[in-house]
Amino acid sequence: MVKDKIYGITISEKQINSKKIAILILLIIVAIGLILVARNAIEMIKQHKVYKQYEAQLATLAKQEEVEPMEEPEEKVENMPKLTEEARNNIQTIYQSETKRAFLTFDDGPSTVTPAILDVLKQENVKASFFVLGSRVNAMPEMTKRIYDEGHYVANHGYSHSYSAIYASPQAVLDEFNECNKAVRNAIGVSDYHSHLFRFPGGLPGGKYAEIKRQAKELLSQNDIVNIDWNALTGDAETANPTVEFEMQRIQETVNNKSSVVILMHDAQAKAVTAEALPQIISWLRENGYEFKNFYEIMK
Repeated sequence: MVKDKIYGITISEKQINSKKIAILILLIIVAIGLILVARNAIEMIKQHKVYKQYEAQLATLAKQEEVEPMEEPEEKVENMPKLTEEARNNIQTIYQSETKRAFLTFDDGPSTVTPAILDVLKQENVKASFFVLGSRVNAMPEMTKRIYDEGHYVANHGYSHSYSAIYASPQAVLDEFNECNKAVRNAIGVSDYHSHLFRFPGGLPGGKYAEIKRQAKELLSQNDIVNIDWNALTGDAETANPTVEFEMQRIQETVNNKSSVVILMHDAQAKAVTAEALPQIISWLRENGYEFKNFYEIMK
């Protein structure tokens, strides 16, 4: 059977051509879609690369900050005593002053009482001097470091505080100084720290070991070490159970309006009352016109 013709084209041929056109349009749409998808994909890849570059830069900067931290504006200056001729003269004339001055000194620490002493000193804005024992420094290195870091002078009281050991000979005195000094260096993390300042256990003058002490003083001086005693005290070692009232009485009696006082106190568990009395001691000295000093101002 022959189908109808329209303009010379049979109906079946017309249908076939319409399908071809539809397929062609569909292919064009698909091609455009693929092009758009491809462009978006390329843009996303580019953005991802940029993101990765920023991430890499941030990582590099972070690494540089870890390896090469920014330098602080001012270099930390460590407290380093010096034994100059001026310092030696300052020690020799320590008890002479045109103005009233007070050196607070603590022997035998560090101990469990040290934190309370340091807290009072910080609150009162007073710098003191601690004549530490090497054995106690090794037992409490972190407390020794706190003493140093808070600006107090770390001086030397030997290692053992055993009279028979330290006064066995002049060389034994020097050996104990050196052993204590080594302990302090390790505790504060300053490898060349040297206090140059020693206090003889029991004091320098008199006693059973007077001759050993005299010879030891000369030996210490030859090794750039000077010694210092005291001319006032709280009496915290004079009785087994001192009270705040007792210590206040003793300091008033021994200071006795002297122009320059080096005050002996103890930093030991058995002397906890000294930490209790310290605010009153500082207040009384201020009321009587004393300015507080420590040995950094002497050893220079």
